[in-house]
Amino acid sequence: MRRAAFAVAASAMAVSLAACGSAKESGDKAESSGSASKGDNIKVGLLLPENQTARYEKFDRPLIEKKVKELTNNKGTVVYANAKQDASTQNQQVDTMITNKVDVLIVDAVDSAAIKNSVQKAKDAGIPVVAYDRLAQGPISAYTSFDNETVGKTQGEALLKALGTKAKSGKIVMMNGAVTDPNAALFKKGAHSVLDGKVNIGKEYDTKDWKPENANANMEAAISALGKKNVIGVYSANDGMAGGIITALKAAGLNVPVTGQDAELAGVQRIVSGTQYMSVYKPYPEEANTVAELAVAVAQGKDLASVAPDKVDSPSDKGIPSKIIGVVALTKDNIKDTVIKDGIYTVSDICTSAYAADCKKIGLE
Repeated sequence: MRRAAFAVAASAMAVSLAACGSAKESGDKAESSGSASKGDNIKVGLLLPENQTARYEKFDRPLIEKKVKELTNNKGTVVYANAKQDASTQNQQVDTMITNKVDVLIVDAVDSAAIKNSVQKAKDAGIPVVAYDRLAQGPISAYTSFDNETVGKTQGEALLKALGTKAKSGKIVMMNGAVTDPNAALFKKGAHSVLDGKVNIGKEYDTKDWKPENANANMEAAISALGKKNVIGVYSANDGMAGGIITALKAAGLNVPVTGQDAELAGVQRIVSGTQYMSVYKPYPEEANTVAELAVAVAQGKDLASVAPDKVDSPSDKGIPSKIIGVVALTKDNIKDTVIKDGIYTVSDICTSAYAADCKKIGLE
């Protein structure tokens, strides 16, 4: 599926490779640790981190399964497990995948450091590991993700736009993601690079497990500490947390700009209704298709240059073949040109009876 939102991808990638400090054009890592003798009859292990964020079960898993089938003439299979936000469970799942003798393992890590030994175990068992969405530590054979620092910059820029001349008239709250997720640190870094000096940050939180209920509790505490009259906006690292934040804001009688990420259906509906200002639209089909291409190529011992033109470093490994994918800010002004045009949602998905009037106001019918 071609993505209309990719006009920003090239420039966003350039920013990521220059700014993240992890991407390299140098470093001669082996292109693949699979076997060239393997044909299409391969077994791909897929480990996703949690199921509270809608994207993993709705988009990532089915898209990856479909692409693996396409790439292997319907002979390849995907063995799936979800860690439900538990790093120990995910380590056990790696052991199970090794026992099941998968040919390659795709891992979206719950905790990028905690999974390091399990990645090493897989490699020692002759199973290459492809990191997906989050850069796991250990001997990774390939990696794909979105331009994560640019995600934070995109969120910060949107919040500044929403605040306009009122940017320093009060204080904002920053609700970052979980410290166990390396992407959360990049989102935070990107956001700070835009917001620092241009707004007053009253309170800032790293949200345990990315859970909306934890974001809700943090937001309630922030409102109590700062005083509701002083809160003028909220940086939320994703849509799930934005939902919890907005519940706390509503309880306090506040409606201020709130950012998000993932273009979850509930987030898009909040954007339509005006309780959430924006989200970050991340083209999951391209990311999912890319990781399937990487996994199949690695399992079959093929060269990765055409699929993974970049190189990134993790804290434990250098020169990992990678592909970094761009993102776009989603507001009520471009819902038609992004998630609807690209087939993520239909108008009827978004404009249920509760949102019909709001949809009509913005021409979404």
